[in-house]
Parts: sequence; C-alpha cells; structure tokens
Amino acid sequence: HRGVSNAQLIAEDAELGKTYKNKSVAEQNSVDVAWGMLMANRFKALRRCIYTNGDEMRRFRQIIVNSVLATDIFDKELGALRKNRWNLAFANRGEQADSTRISTSTSTSSSSLMDMTGAIHSIDRNRKATIVIEHIIQASDVAHTMQHWHVYQAWNERLFSEMHEAYKQGRAAKNPADGWYKGELWFFDNYVIPLAGKLESCGVFGVSSDECLDYAKANREEWARKGQNIVAASSRSIASVTCGSSTNICRGGELSNDPSLFFPRRQGLDEA
Repeated sequence: HRGVSNAQLIAEDAELGKTYKNKSVAEQNSVDVAWGMLMANRFKALRRCIYTNGDEMRRFRQIIVNSVLATDIFDKELGALRKNRWNLAFANRGEQADSTRISTSTSTSSSSLMDMTGAIHSIDRNRKATIVIEHIIQASDVAHTMQHWHVYQAWNERLFSEMHEAYKQGRAAKNPADGWYKGELWFFDNYVIPLAGKLESCGVFGVSSDECLDYAKANREEWARKGQNIVAASSRSIASVTCGSSTNICRGGELSNDPSLFFPRRQGLDEA
C-alpha cells in the first residue's frame, strides 16, 4: 500500500490507472501481485491444496478478486452490486422462499422436481457464501473500529499519521485534521455500524457478531465525546515532530511507537 487514495495513485501513475481502467487500482494491483507470488514454483504444493483443476482455480480466483475489491468502499458501482447480492441472499428471506416454490403439477416428475429444487438451493448457498466472505473481508479491513477503544485509537492514529504524511508530501489536497472528527462519525454511521449489523443478521458468527456491533457503537459514542480534543492534540503533536517515520513520535531525541502519545488512553475504564 502506497499510503494514498486510488485517485492519487491514478494521478501519480497514469500507466497503473490505464492498466486497471482507473477502477480500484490499488486493490486490483494487490490481487495481481499476490496472484503472481502464488504462481511461483515454490508454492506448487500450496496450490494443489487450494484447487485441483481449472474450474476450481477459476472459482478460487473469482472469490479472491471479489473479496479484495470489496475493500474499495468508495466505488459506488461495486457497492451497489454488493448491496443487491446481500438483498438477494438475506434481506427478503420470505419472498425468496415464495419464489423458489416449484409447482408440483402432474407434468413434473418427482426426480425433476428434486433436481430443480436442489439446483436452486445450491445457487442460494453459493450466493450467501460469496457475500458473507466479502463482508468478512470488509470487516477485517476496518476491524479496529469493532474492537476495544484502545485498539481503535491505536490504528486510527496510524491512519491519521499516514494521511498527514501524504498531505505534507503534497500527495493529498487536504489536511486530514480538517475533517477527521466528523469523517469518523460519518464512517461509523454509514459504514461500520451497518456492516457490523449485517454480520449479526447473517447469523454465521454467533456471539462474535454481537461483540463487533457493541464495540462499534461504543467506539462511536466515545469518539463523539472525545474525538475533537483527540484530533486537536494529535495535530499539535504531529506539528512538533521532525524526525522518524509517520508512525513514530519524537520525544527528547528518542523515537516511540506508543500511540497514546497522540491519542491518550481513557484512564480507569476497561483496562485490559
């Protein structure tokens, strides 16, 4: 990952944009790099464990591509396709049941009926499996937002630092501090919490999905209370840093990886 958005990648590397038709360039490039590595001779035994023929290989690659592209959350077209697949798989279960009932007329043999019913159930199962995998990858991509506040703080700080570094280098148009507080609230309300809710509603994660949703809501509430002060403090701290990488903090000539220097921990609450 080069630390900038897809739009910036296209601006900096026209050839990369052309290769991927200016669509999800970072994600598509990641798939190509990973696939190229998997095809190396040293991974021949691993490939045999993943697939055994051409059909299985194509299905595996399809799953990989769909899953990685699912992390491009700013592509509206891809988002609409995922939403449609979700609705087909989970949102209208009663309607699906009605639509899959097959007439048992005298012209339909019992064996044909069983074959047709089995095919429909197979398609439904595969659709559900595909969309669940995509949502697992999406949740993994923003997993820090669905974990303990300390974890969320640590990774939020690192992302802020990365984007601020891009701004300093002239690779981003805006200072991330200008909209970080409201942006995080929007992200929780419009992406993280709805995603956690989907993990719960699909019913494949048990109590873990409840934890994800609860943590997401709790982090949103905590950020609403403390986010503005945190962003202000982190901006002052970053401004004073003149050494080390974007994820290191300089204090007294020493480098620290402690995120609490930017995003102070809440004291006395939920100490792990």
